[in-house]
Amino acid sequence: MTVTLIDPPGLPQIPIYRQVSVATGSRIVHVAGQVAWDGGDFATQVEQAYLNVGTALAGVGATFDDVVKLTAYVVDWNPDLMPALLDGIARASAALGVTIAAPASLFGIAALDVPEHRVEVEAVAVLD
Repeated sequence: MTVTLIDPPGLPQIPIYRQVSVATGSRIVHVAGQVAWDGGDFATQVEQAYLNVGTALAGVGATFDDVVKLTAYVVDWNPDLMPALLDGIARASAALGVTIAAPASLFGIAALDVPEHRVEVEAVAVLD
C-alpha cells in the first residue's frame, strides 16, 4: 500500500499536515474517535488520543504511514489551544517514532461523551 501526501500548487502549505493524500490499496480502515480515558491536561489528552489511534492501527497491521485522513474534535476550541495541541501531537509522534502529517480537519464542538474529555481523534487508513 502506498500513501502519498502532497500540497498541490495553489493551496496553503501547513507545516503540521499535507492538504491531500493519494492512497492505493484494497482495505479501508476506519478508526473510531479515540479519547484519553485517564484525563489529564489538554496536551496530555491530545497525546493519549493519538497514541490510542496508533494502538488501534497496530491492531490491524497499520501505522500512521497508512493514514489518509485524521479528524480531531475539540471541546470549546479557540486558537489559544494551538500550542498545547501541537505539543500533544509532537509528544505522540515522538513516542510512536512517526511523523503525523496526513490531511487533517479540526472541529470545535460543544461537548463530547463525558465532561472530562476535551479532545477526540479519528482516523481513516488504507491497506493492501
